Amino acid sequence: MRGAPPLRLGLLARAVRGAMIGWYRAAGWRPEGRLPDIAKFVLAGAPHTSNWDFMVFVGTIDALGRRVRFIGKDSLFKGPLKGLMEGLGGVPVDRDDPKDLVAQMAAQFAANDDFILVIAPEGTRSATDRWRSGFYRIALAAGVPIVCAGPDYSRRRGVIGPTIVPTGDYDKDMAPAFAFFRSIHGRHPERGFIP
Repeated sequence: MRGAPPLRLGLLARAVRGAMIGWYRAAGWRPEGRLPDIAKFVLAGAPHTSNWDFMVFVGTIDALGRRVRFIGKDSLFKGPLKGLMEGLGGVPVDRDDPKDLVAQMAAQFAANDDFILVIAPEGTRSATDRWRSGFYRIALAAGVPIVCAGPDYSRRRGVIGPTIVPTGDYDKDMAPAFAFFRSIHGRHPERGFIP
């Protein structure tokens, strides 16, 4: 699998992305594992307990020669933030209707030859007692696998885990993912939740 074509980055986006990757390297983070040799997948990132997690994901994926996309509220893609958000891999969506969000993301997968969408299943950095199912429903609707990945702060590793092919049986499909996510340690373990 060849790396994705480079994003056209404006000056601010280049600076911000460079700072993230610089922090990742200087802080001693390293990738562990390999991404599958496929062009499109949902990257389920957990545990997501800190703002630093996004920089770990950016640095890990960059070290593995790929780029990720992420969902952002469409209001963030207006005015001076538009170039920055797009340059960092943001995809604007209308988040008012969760069912429509799945259709919007499935359409993005269909429209792109190389598309890795990172989603935090918890949907928040705060303590929670459940995962949202949007990442799974998007993968199922788009006909793409789910790759599990997470930041292990105890070892400073961005860890790539199992690849899940969604069948519609969430609990059965996700059992290996839950076992993987229990094996890594978020920045704030007390906030993390793994089903």
